[in-house]
Amino acid sequence: MPRQNTRLESEGAEFLVLGNLLIRGIAAYKSYTNTAGYDLLAVQPETNCAARIQVKSRWRTGAEGFIINNFSCDFVVVVLLNRGTKTGTGEVRPPAFHIFPVSEIEGLQRSGWGKLALTKIPGFCEAENRWGIISEFLARSEGANPSFNPDALKCAGQFRR
Repeated sequence: MPRQNTRLESEGAEFLVLGNLLIRGIAAYKSYTNTAGYDLLAVQPETNCAARIQVKSRWRTGAEGFIINNFSCDFVVVVLLNRGTKTGTGEVRPPAFHIFPVSEIEGLQRSGWGKLALTKIPGFCEAENRWGIISEFLARSEGANPSFNPDALKCAGQFRR
């Protein structure tokens, strides 16, 4: 069976992440096609801060992993589109979003060609809809938000600065 072309679906996943950021009040923009390392840019003009976001999407319901070889970003959002299977037999479910600081992903064991199994990601299920870590990252500028406490983050100290 030939490889399935999921180009439109992967673009759609980027727009789904963009929409989720926008409805949470996070200003975000889609980057130009083929920007190395990231797909979206979330910004906080008040703190002069930006977060580069790489979107990794999987079309099939029950996908086991994704390929990642470039870690030039601040966050990786894994979008499980859950569209069933190629043969049309799988269950179609709503998309699921799992948000990680890149530091939680880049040191994990991957296959020789860069595939990372979802089971190798500690706290994968707990990272679902963890949009707040992007807001916290954008608010981190010193002096801009004196109540911001990076130690209060679940993954404190794991952001690149």
